[in-house]
Amino acid sequence: MEIKTVGIASDHAGYPLKKFVIQYLEEHGYPYKDYGTYSDLSCDYSDFGHALAEGIEKGEVYPGIGICGSGEGINMTLNKHQGVRAGLAWIPEIAHLIRQHNDANVLVMPGRFIDNKTAGNIMDEFFSVPFEGGRHQRRVEKMPIQK
Repeated sequence: MEIKTVGIASDHAGYPLKKFVIQYLEEHGYPYKDYGTYSDLSCDYSDFGHALAEGIEKGEVYPGIGICGSGEGINMTLNKHQGVRAGLAWIPEIAHLIRQHNDANVLVMPGRFIDNKTAGNIMDEFFSVPFEGGRHQRRVEKMPIQK
């Protein structure tokens, strides 16, 4: 995966893991743009998910990482955007498949259900696995709603 600038977003439940993600990105030399939240005060994942998705769609960032408590809410929000293919991963093998088969451009992690070591392994996989293309390309092309 060619990394431009990694966009990151979380809600309050994902904020502790987001701090680790920032540390990971800095240690690996990946530039990033933080779309919030910036504390563990209660907030709405959708606000930050939409901001990250718009950054992806405008080409400001690629790829992205979204985090909320379960990962589900921010994942649903991100996938409302036509230019986003967000995938929820809680183990490295899922991160591998969402890149290899689905060309995911946003990694979503469940902040309340994985530890930092697992998150690091998930990001290692997400950033290193290329999209396989082939039969998967046709499937990815069918994802956006055609009007």
